Amino acid sequence: MPTAYAIPFAPEATPAVPPRALLRAWEAARDAANAALEGPPRAFRFRGRTGDAPALDLLLEDRDACCWAEALDRHVGLDHAEGIATLLRLLALLEVMGRAHWLRGHFDIGREGTVLHPELLRAAATHPLDAAARFDEEGLRGRLARPRLSQESAGALTA
Repeated sequence: MPTAYAIPFAPEATPAVPPRALLRAWEAARDAANAALEGPPRAFRFRGRTGDAPALDLLLEDRDACCWAEALDRHVGLDHAEGIATLLRLLALLEVMGRAHWLRGHFDIGREGTVLHPELLRAAATHPLDAAARFDEEGLRGRLARPRLSQESAGALTA
């Protein structure tokens, strides 16, 4: 029987998390995978977008994803919105990295681990998820293609 979670928001309303929290989640998941940590299957029931919209049920059974979820449950907890949002964003990031070949320039996987470009990490921490709790590839591509003003330059432009 999977561990069940009632999510008080629709996937599209998944809260943003601090990029640093997502990076810590990545590191915890990596450490858990290296330790061959096992976790139970997890069932997520998201509230519908509107009061009369049907709920969305997602079942997490993949061995690696269950390991990562267990790691996050132990490190940040999955009993609150930020913990769930961090897990969902981590899973969505891993999924989009596997399917979006154009993202390859935004991360590097090597023997020492994975290096994530700061803009990819920032986007994954804040970009909206779609109705299936995934990142819209084109929306993410558009966001990463736009130059981002640094705090210094933004301050310089503000009079």
